[in-house]
Amino acid sequence: MDKIKSKITVFLFLLGIVFFINSCVKEEKLKQIKSPDASINIVLEEVEGNLVYQLYRQDKLIVDTSVISILPNVSAKIINTEIKSVDENWKPVWGQFSEIKNQYNELVLDVLLEKVEAKLYVRAFNNGVGFRYELEGFNEDTEATFYCEYNLNSTNKLYSPNGENPPLGPISIDKLSKVKKQPKLKTPLVVKNSNNSYVSILESDLYVAPEFGTIKFKFNKDKNILAATNKTKLKGTKVTTPWRVILVEEKIGDLVTNTIPLNLATPNQIEDTSWIQPGKALWDWRVHDYKTADGFVYGVDTESYIRFIDFASEKNIEYFLIDANWYTKVTKGHFDVTDKLDLEKVSKYAKTKDVKLILYYDRHKGNFGDDELFSYFESLGMSGIKYGFMGNNVSFTSDAIQKSAKNHLLVDFHDSPVPFTGIERTFPNAITREYCHAQQDSRKAFTPETFIKMALINAIQGALDMNNGNFDLIGINKGDRLKGPKKKNTYFSTVVSEAARTLVVFSGLVCLPDAPEAYSKKADLFEFIQKMPVGKWDESKVLSSKIDDHISTARRFGEEWFVGSVASKKGVSLDISLDFLAEGENYTIIYYEDTKETHGMKNPEAYQIRKGNVKKGDVIKAIMAPGGGHCMWIRPELN
Repeated sequence: MDKIKSKITVFLFLLGIVFFINSCVKEEKLKQIKSPDASINIVLEEVEGNLVYQLYRQDKLIVDTSVISILPNVSAKIINTEIKSVDENWKPVWGQFSEIKNQYNELVLDVLLEKVEAKLYVRAFNNGVGFRYELEGFNEDTEATFYCEYNLNSTNKLYSPNGENPPLGPISIDKLSKVKKQPKLKTPLVVKNSNNSYVSILESDLYVAPEFGTIKFKFNKDKNILAATNKTKLKGTKVTTPWRVILVEEKIGDLVTNTIPLNLATPNQIEDTSWIQPGKALWDWRVHDYKTADGFVYGVDTESYIRFIDFASEKNIEYFLIDANWYTKVTKGHFDVTDKLDLEKVSKYAKTKDVKLILYYDRHKGNFGDDELFSYFESLGMSGIKYGFMGNNVSFTSDAIQKSAKNHLLVDFHDSPVPFTGIERTFPNAITREYCHAQQDSRKAFTPETFIKMALINAIQGALDMNNGNFDLIGINKGDRLKGPKKKNTYFSTVVSEAARTLVVFSGLVCLPDAPEAYSKKADLFEFIQKMPVGKWDESKVLSSKIDDHISTARRFGEEWFVGSVASKKGVSLDISLDFLAEGENYTIIYYEDTKETHGMKNPEAYQIRKGNVKKGDVIKAIMAPGGGHCMWIRPELN
């Protein structure tokens, strides 16, 4: 009997060793990295020749087991790991913040993909993660597919940009597995988790690898998993992919001010940035046929542009943007300028008034020649170019940005361009882009609800050229413009909401679409826009937000705060806490508000302005009309 017990004891001991060895092997295969505050945890593992990851936030699973690969159908083996930490601050040329903290822990995996050597970089920030591959030792024309799965909970809801149409969503993951035709999802994709936290899936630093193009999403019904790919043929000796980014926040509004995409972008490549100045711009396109009280009618002509320049100079507006129709024909190296416009005279006059000019170019109207275009625009005395109708072409866009920079031109991309997230760090002359609906003619998109959605979804990818700030809402709805709405009496907004929108949507160039006379008639309200230091913010935060309901944003410049809030068609009564103000400081405040009679369709131009005094911790009741808004300009009291 003792012999039997002894054998059992030996067997159990040996079995324990086996379990211990297996446990050690499994532990060795598991690699993980946590964020500096330990709230984010990414676990990586080899599973059947694939690298897979899981993403946790505060020990809650956000993304379940998901494959991340770079060469299709090639098994991956981890051969070495390295961990490092970074904690630094850097200053952007312009932006939502004057200084940005870059703090992360990084896990670098040396991976053998058969004969190809690769590195997978995994950076864990306190509010998200970035993945990037580096490849070397491959054969010429090897096909690479940067493939990343997102194994989300079936109850999660998706929201996606949708060009100039209202953003898609909410779409449940469960519904994607059942529909025959998949919706065309785009970055930045927003995911609402079942616990009401939010995730955004996007990419950064396309600059290093434009050949990969932008992300293409596809839902794999067999695995019930959302996946994203970028494909290219590899050339050269070494290739680095863009960063695949997952932002994780408790509130959807915090996704808009999350700085991870900027931290992951290549640092500034322009040595002298003194000529790069963010600001406001008057814009002529939507003013054509506007008739003033003295009988003047705006058009594409010298006298109209002189009026714009005079008003810009008077109100300290930095730029005047001349849009389409200034030329009638384009041939190689030449523009035929409309006979009513003396562009040289306008350019010289603008210089005397210290107003910079930005000029539109649409390649579809004729090809001037890309190599000559940018130097030609600089020779005309232009400070920027608005580039139209080139679409989602990453390489073309990257080249245009760099050529613009070489010729000291700001560049504003028009009409559904590349969501080039992070590029304003790398080339800060990329001042804004119309990755949204910025026109007045499509009523299906230009609604209070669509504005709120775009301000919370599209804006995650960076600066937006949305052209907010119309003041002559009654005239626009009547059709008193050549380029007004296709369907009259459909523009649902209030003048206070329009003022607030210019603050809510971040841009390096805020393009104001109305006539100088429309702003002069409401000069006391225009003061809010006039005093706003566009793109030079020290601090920005979304105070409160809810898709389809409202958004409230605060931005600080020095000791001054500007706050803008926008409501849906239902109207909103919002309590805004001023706990962001400095302790012990007394402030004067100017309120720009809807009135009790204001309505986004029936009475859009009614507003009131009042003054008061506030301090840290005060709560402001912002009552917004249907389609309305609320603005505050807060400054320390003068001693």
